[in-house]
Amino acid sequence: MSVIISDEFLQTAKITSQEIKQEIAIFLFQKTKLTLAQAASFAETNRINFQHLLASRNIPIHYDSNDFDQDLQIVTDILNENCQ
Repeated sequence: MSVIISDEFLQTAKITSQEIKQEIAIFLFQKTKLTLAQAASFAETNRINFQHLLASRNIPIHYDSNDFDQDLQIVTDILNENCQ
C-alpha cells in the first residue's frame, strides 16, 4: 500500500517527507504496532538514532522478548559469519 502526501500538505504543515515518516514511526511505536527495529526502518534511520529521537521526546522504549529474540538472532548470525 502506498500513501501519497502532497507537497502542498507538507508545505502547509511545515514538515519534510523525512519528518513525517519519523512522526508516523514514533506514533506506531508508541501504540506498540511496530517494534523498535521496524519503526527505525520505517523512519529510514538506524535503531540507535531512532532511540535518540525517542529519548529526546521522553518516550520510553518498550523492549520485550520478541525484541530480545531478534537481537539474539542478529548477534548469532554475525558470529556465524565471522567464524566461517
